[in-house]
This record gives sequence, C-alpha cells and structure tokens, in this order.
Amino acid sequence: MTTFIQLHLLTAYPPANLNRDDLGRPKTAIVGGTQRLRVSSQSRKRAWRESDVFFKRCKGKQGKITRRLAYDAAIRLQRSGFSEKKAISAGNSIATAFVNSKDLETKDEAEKRDDPFYVLIFKQPVRISHEEYTRVENLVDLLLSEKRLPNDDELDLLRKEHKSVDIAMFGRMLASKGIENIKMEAAVQVGHAITTHKVKIEDDFLSAVEDLNQNKDDEGAAFTGEQWFGSGVFYQYICINRDLLVENLQGDENLANQAIAALTEAAAKVAPTGKQNSFASRAYTSYLLAEKGAQQPRTLSVAFLKPVEDKKDPMGKAIAQLQEQRDKFDTVYGKCADDRRELNAEKGEGSLQDIIDFVSQ
Repeated sequence: MTTFIQLHLLTAYPPANLNRDDLGRPKTAIVGGTQRLRVSSQSRKRAWRESDVFFKRCKGKQGKITRRLAYDAAIRLQRSGFSEKKAISAGNSIATAFVNSKDLETKDEAEKRDDPFYVLIFKQPVRISHEEYTRVENLVDLLLSEKRLPNDDELDLLRKEHKSVDIAMFGRMLASKGIENIKMEAAVQVGHAITTHKVKIEDDFLSAVEDLNQNKDDEGAAFTGEQWFGSGVFYQYICINRDLLVENLQGDENLANQAIAALTEAAAKVAPTGKQNSFASRAYTSYLLAEKGAQQPRTLSVAFLKPVEDKKDPMGKAIAQLQEQRDKFDTVYGKCADDRRELNAEKGEGSLQDIIDFVSQ
C-alpha cells in the first residue's frame, strides 16, 4: 500500500509581497466568497529547492531549470578556441539531445539580438538532473581536449536514471521530445498557500531623496512611487507520495528520507524571496501538523472556507479551526492517518526535529 506523508502548516507573515502578479500586486484568490492573499506553489517550491537548508540536507543533488544549457556549452567551446560555426554546431547537437529543433529560438530572434549563439536557447525552461548537467560538462571537456565535434554515441545525455531530488519530487515532462522514459511524475504535490482570513491589499507611497541636492534647484524627492503589500496567517498543504519518491530516486530510500527531511525543514523555515529587501518578511511556521499513513490524502483547507474572524488571536483561532476540521474528518471517515505529530510554537509544544524524524523514517 502507498504511504502518504501530509504536512499542514500555518505561518504568519508581516507586511509582505512574497509573490506578485504582472502588475506588481500580491497574488490573491477568492475563497469562501472573500479575498485572500495567495502564494503560488511554484514560488514556494523554488524558494525551497534553492535554499541552503535543501542544499545541505541533499548534498547538492539538485538539478537545474534552464534555457541556456546548450548555449553556455557552445560559448565555452568558442572561448576555448572553437570557431563560431563549429561551436554552434556542437551546441546544436547538445540542445537537440534535450528538445526538438523546433523548440529552440529562431535565427530571426538571434539576428534581432545580434547574437548568433541565441539559436541554442530553449524556448521553454527544461529541468536538467545534476547527472545530466555533469554529462554535458564532461562532454565539453572531451571535445575541447580532442578538438572535435560530438559523435552520436556521446549524445545520449537525457535519461530517466538519475537521482536529482527536485525532479523526483516535483516531476519533469518533456512532451516535445516524445521520449517516454524521461518523463517523471511528481511525488510531491504542493498547494497554493492562502490566508486563513479575508484580506485587503494595501499600498505604500515611497520616495527617495537626493543626497547631493543642495536645495538650490529642486527641494522635492528624487523619485516617488508606490508598492503593494498584505499580511496574514497562511495555510500551506503538502502531500508526499513516499513510495513514488523512492521509485523516482531509483530505489534509494536513504536519499528519499533526506529529501523528505529537507522539504519539511524548508517548508517550515524558508520564505519566498519576493520583495524581501523591502519588507524583511521572513517567518518560521507557528503550527505544523504532520500525518503519515496509507489513507487517501485530503487537504484541511476547508477549515478556512469560512474565514477566521478573531482579530485578537488569529493564529490561535486558525490552529483551533484546523484541529477541529481534522477531528471532524476522523469522525466521519474514520482515522485519516496512521500516526501524527504536531509542532505548536504558540504554546512552545513539539519540535521541528521530532517532526523531521517522524516523516523521514
């Protein structure tokens, strides 16, 4: 039977703009008929996978999301003595090992940029495992040492057999290549984080002074503008299919446990980087419920369909509503997890290390 690990987190952020839309405003969602702040799952996942926490626990076994893999390889060849034409030819061979030629930038676009190497840029970012990236680096070293173009046997660069924890967790699909064995189903599902209560986005008028202004010509600000922000208690849900994660990591249970520990610690401690220099809105989670078992997973977001309205203790009320919803599901459906652990920083109960030990064993 499949083992699922579910994480439910409540984290309070002060004024922030962690994840903004195309207009620069914090992302939102309508939940239960009221506006909530939202931080997308993509934003959260990138913050986690790029964090020191993730890197240290997984010992650098992360892949890369890139459009530049073949471009950088060709530039390196050209700078080390290959002619422009020969370097682009080698780069094209590397590029088409990962995507079809139609998925590369056009010659017209390269001409607009006055960069002949731009035809090697992928039109869309591609997840590359750390093993695949190393193969490309080693191939470039070989081509430089032997001063030649790659042969067909050397271009078997894209493979499913790898142990990049981020790809194993969050998946990869290169439909354009039509190569079935390099697709990988995500073992981790991450919900969009939403506030447990309704919110109103606020705006902040800002200005910058001119330090060298002697008040002779202009006494006004050198620059004026505005930015938007919001604050609140966010609910975050994460579901991990442990069996699929182990399978994606070629049966390496130890690495799977390291990945789960890294994800759990990062989710509890790492915030998205959006507008951090302006707001310093870094926060640790105040409440974390971890569940493990073979039962069908379920989010507890319905606990906040009716927004929390306790202005004196919004975190305490959110914790109470989440626990109450968990217990109601258990009453109606039977116990929804074989075992659980809790961390409650509001009361100083539990510990993150206990949670990590629980989920990674």
